Amino acid sequence: MKSLELKPLIRVLNELETRSCLIEQQGHRIMDYYREPQIANELYKINSCTKSVISALISIAMDQQLVPQPETPIFEFFPQLGKDNDARKRDITIEHLLTMSAGFNWTEFGGQNSFPTMSKTSDWVQFVLSQPLSDIPGTRMEYSSGCSQLLATLLRSASGQAVAEFAEKHLFQPLGIYKYHWETDPQGTHTGGFGLHLRPLDMLKFGRLYLNQGSWEGRQIIQIETVRYSTRPFLPASKPQKAYYGCHWWTSSFSDERKAGTKIDYFYALGFGGQYIIVVPAYDMVVVLTADKFKKKRTPVDIFRQYLVPLLLQENA
Repeated sequence: MKSLELKPLIRVLNELETRSCLIEQQGHRIMDYYREPQIANELYKINSCTKSVISALISIAMDQQLVPQPETPIFEFFPQLGKDNDARKRDITIEHLLTMSAGFNWTEFGGQNSFPTMSKTSDWVQFVLSQPLSDIPGTRMEYSSGCSQLLATLLRSASGQAVAEFAEKHLFQPLGIYKYHWETDPQGTHTGGFGLHLRPLDMLKFGRLYLNQGSWEGRQIIQIETVRYSTRPFLPASKPQKAYYGCHWWTSSFSDERKAGTKIDYFYALGFGGQYIIVVPAYDMVVVLTADKFKKKRTPVDIFRQYLVPLLLQENA
């Protein structure tokens, strides 16, 4: 992508007061945009992009056989489900948590059984497990930070380490990520669905790891098969995005109408307010966006879909 072609994008980033935009293609940084220079070294909340980091940690733990295979019932880690009146809860698997298809009656963004309500309780895990089922496990995706907290708790139990400690050893240090902040729940478990703060460049490193199918500087951090499993579409989703959902990764595509409607697949981590880590394998590209000018009454602009994709299609025409 030529620098001239990026000028319209830079103009949009300025107009929207975008916090940061980093683009790497074929191993070369073609955009390093920061609204202010100091943002490059500032930690910022990546919100639900945290979910994709939890997915990576679960993947690593599975590869190391610390966490059992995806089809394993979570009853092994949460024996209190044995006392629940709804026997179907004992059929919930690790894969169901990863794909947010556990079946809990959940309203992520508000209400009695929501992420805000969970975060006000003294025991988030018990709150999630006690929710009634609205669906048979595995049948429907319902976005839930509750599922993510169960995964973080499961990882802590299986590894015998704090989630951040496990992340430092097996993910952050290999990628050269040394600066972060991670919130915890009342039990001291690091938050699975939100609460991780990173620099934009370190978000880019994480995306590059997945672009390279789990490989980093000659070392296989996550097995190729596990990366492919995690980032393939499992179930359709409508909230907070109309797309497909993998294992705590979103998946989608865009069409190149000039090439007989060829579809270009991509997958991405998405955080509230416009935080993105986007991986486009066909273009050998990673895109990171962070935003902090979010207005509650207005949906954040999807800069990638609305402004960058047309440039990509134009370049590859």
